[in-house]
Amino acid sequence: MESDLRARIKEVAVDHFNREGYHGATIRNIAKDVGCSLPMVYYYFNSKKELFHEIIKQDYFEILDRHSRQVQNKDIVEFYTQYVYTLNHLDSYDKKVYRLGVKVSLSFDGDEELSEVMDEWEKSQIPWHFQHVMPHLSDVGNWIVIIRTLIHLLDNLIETIVVKDRYLSEEAIREDIRIVLDKAR
Repeated sequence: MESDLRARIKEVAVDHFNREGYHGATIRNIAKDVGCSLPMVYYYFNSKKELFHEIIKQDYFEILDRHSRQVQNKDIVEFYTQYVYTLNHLDSYDKKVYRLGVKVSLSFDGDEELSEVMDEWEKSQIPWHFQHVMPHLSDVGNWIVIIRTLIHLLDNLIETIVVKDRYLSEEAIREDIRIVLDKAR
């Protein structure tokens, strides 16, 4: 029962943070929409900052990790195609949390501490993609250009699906990814 209320508080908070932003959302309105008292929210979360940080630092990064582990394909174009395409099918809560994470990574929401967390995570992306893409490249001289272009493309595709809430077909995603990766293979 306790964990249900905690989860419900986070679920409602994600809606509020998506609608009103971190600075516009209030614990009072979250408690009202949950149907619990203000002290009950503070029983689970010491502050709005703690609540928001948990959603980003735990839920968002757990979604990223779980999502990347789900995609198992040896062909690099198919790996990235599936990674992006399956975002179309995130459940409502995960999509909203992902949207918040994107907003924070773009510095549209959150605070300085979360911006630093996102900056560190973004720094890890070039080595992560390098590790996955490099074995498939024949033209290794331009690897940094290929990886950075791929990351920008992925960011754009993800923003389209998650932030703009638009469906992208598997074929459209594959075509865009091939433009970047096929030239280097």
